[in-house]
Amino acid sequence: MLLFFGLILVLWYICISNNFMSTTVDLETLTHKIEEVLNTVRPYLQADGGDVEVVEVSEGRDVLLKLTGNCSSCSMSEMTMTAGIEESLRRAIPDLGKIQAVK
Repeated sequence: MLLFFGLILVLWYICISNNFMSTTVDLETLTHKIEEVLNTVRPYLQADGGDVEVVEVSEGRDVLLKLTGNCSSCSMSEMTMTAGIEESLRRAIPDLGKIQAVK
């Protein structure tokens, strides 16, 4: 009987570990896809002395980005974020959550 419960605990632990690893791998894959999309936008930002970096991707698929260089202080940065970066990300990865810029 004790062996049975021990086996159940081991199987339960394996299931939980696999779910955690799956989430981690999924977030890594998602972050990689986001970086690929941002690489298509970066040349335009860099032409004006700016750039964008991924700060965080949450399990809810929310994305935090940071505009850097000249983009961080540009008066058009909100428009760049919404019309350029966010639009590109949503086209390529439609099931993303919120996409926000941090200062």
